Amino acid sequence: MTFDDNAKIGGGKVSKRGRNVGIGVGGGIGVIAIVLIGQLLGVDLSGLVGAGGGGGAVDSSSDEVITNCETGADANAGIECRLEGAAESLDAYWAEEAPALGATYATTNVKLFSEGVATGCGNATSAVGPFYCPPDQLIYLDTTFYDELRSRFGASGGPLSEMYVIAHEWGHHIQNLTGAISASQDGTTGAASGSVRVELQADCYAGAWVAAASTQPTAASDVPLLKPVTPAEIADALNAAASIGDDRIQQQSGGDVNPEAWTHGSSEQRQKWFQAGYDGGAAACDTFSVSDSKL
Repeated sequence: MTFDDNAKIGGGKVSKRGRNVGIGVGGGIGVIAIVLIGQLLGVDLSGLVGAGGGGGAVDSSSDEVITNCETGADANAGIECRLEGAAESLDAYWAEEAPALGATYATTNVKLFSEGVATGCGNATSAVGPFYCPPDQLIYLDTTFYDELRSRFGASGGPLSEMYVIAHEWGHHIQNLTGAISASQDGTTGAASGSVRVELQADCYAGAWVAAASTQPTAASDVPLLKPVTPAEIADALNAAASIGDDRIQQQSGGDVNPEAWTHGSSEQRQKWFQAGYDGGAAACDTFSVSDSKL
């Protein structure tokens, strides 16, 4: 999915957070974040982060807003500006769509980091992958994850697969606003568990945004930032969703496929719900009302 070269990007949705000395795998992380963190990895992250209490307030004075992202051409040329453009498009979409889901919309922002980061959920390393932290309502991402998505998980890559990651995390932010995120805290696993339904809904929300992005103006531009999506770009997004399904991860690790241990959904489920959002919009993303067999 590419940007209109002449579209204007306002800036301010994506910033870099400096690495905090001493950040490591032993930092305290909240229960919600343990469930949600690294949702694109489909693995148990308890060995990567501490299971202590929440992290509390974080000094964000070292955050630096990314610069030189002024047009769609900038977004097409580099990953940081691409994420800035995607974030602005997502913000515009959800400002209109969230009220229909019963949520009072409040924006989120994307914090880029390297190696380790302190958050409102506690300390985390790049090993956990992209994540959304409910206490501070922010999305965290080390962009080297995109290299791992291709090399470790075999994804085909492409700009839309990169933006899909942010759109999925933004979906968790919407769930935080609607209260749906609490379903991930029921302590269960399995193909129809609350955790899986939360993840599949976030995939569905990502698909809904992709379908609308090419018609959604933003605050900074009176024309949509993004051009209409192509079949090849949709294929990249679906490929990314499939690459990080629980069953695919279990197979890659050399173990048996065990649906009872799933927390994020199978490759088929993740593709199905992304497509459901793309075809039907956010209103089609009620993963909590469908029967187990239909999930």
